[in-house]
Amino acid sequence: MRRRLSARRMLVRRVLARAPVDPYLLAIVSMAVLASVVPCRGNAAVGFDHATTVVIGLLFFLYGARLSPQAAWEGLSHWRLQGLILASAFGVFPLLGLAAHVLVPRVLPPALYPGVLFLTMLPSTVQSSIAFTSIARGNIAGAVCAASASSLIGIVATPLLVGLLMGAQGGISLHSIEGILLQLLAPFLAGQIARLWIGGWLGRHKWLTGLVDRGSILLIVYTAFSEGVVDGIWQHVDTRSLASVMLVNIILLGLVLTTTTVLSRSLGFSREDEIAIVFCGSKKSLASGIPMINVLFPAPMVGLMVVPLIFFHQIQLMVCAMLARRYARRVELSSIRSVGCSAARETMPVAKEFEPTP
Repeated sequence: MRRRLSARRMLVRRVLARAPVDPYLLAIVSMAVLASVVPCRGNAAVGFDHATTVVIGLLFFLYGARLSPQAAWEGLSHWRLQGLILASAFGVFPLLGLAAHVLVPRVLPPALYPGVLFLTMLPSTVQSSIAFTSIARGNIAGAVCAASASSLIGIVATPLLVGLLMGAQGGISLHSIEGILLQLLAPFLAGQIARLWIGGWLGRHKWLTGLVDRGSILLIVYTAFSEGVVDGIWQHVDTRSLASVMLVNIILLGLVLTTTTVLSRSLGFSREDEIAIVFCGSKKSLASGIPMINVLFPAPMVGLMVVPLIFFHQIQLMVCAMLARRYARRVELSSIRSVGCSAARETMPVAKEFEPTP
């Protein structure tokens, strides 16, 4: 019986590994569907709201405990690489988000545009940026430093950008400042201090921290969509609206990938550095974004704000996976050609020195 269960689990894992859709994204979508069918109301909604506040603090405590500050500071030695990645994440992306306003309302629904603009202000992901850089044979050390620095800076930069660019829709108010300090910054700093004692233990139990991370985000998504459903979220969204958001996300990602590639080549970066710039400068963190939405924006906006970020997360995984394999094939072909050329030179007959006849 145990063998059959283990065989079934292995089969499920293989199917999910080959699936074009991230299994965790399916779980997030399932929470949204569940909230649409069975939203929490009344006292249950109050309880879920308090639980969400607690898990957001727990999430950022774990981020602080796991993130090495040395990795971020050491990366400053390669300031051109780090500067270009940060400029892409917190400069190029938000500018493109502002430019996307010209698509409202003909292409992009007004109710969904704030979510598109917000995702452009988020920091880069850590795990997937490093993973794709590794697959593509890029500068892994540079990617680790850049992703770590982006996460650290994003805790402050994202709320500031929201307050600067989104005005009354969300961002810097007395309530949001309190939320940033108590739910984001204070737990993160506490995690950085606690890292001295629990950092090693967390490193040995990554499965547990991953379970807490993902479970917390699922709870946040369910609570956010429940509030949105109660407030009539789906009255503002139809199939055409979702398709337009997906199209805009694809265009945004394509423009950033193109911009980072062109800039890295025109500025004379090596191929390894280019790979790190492309992948770290084009990612947006779902894990950081969903809790920040919950802190920075009014409850009626949260459900709609999450939709563009969920779409972008899946699109970036699929596109960057293909791009990483393409980079890796180029590196392999280049190494094969160099080996072939060196072998040809070794087997080439050496011309004998001309000796004049007596």
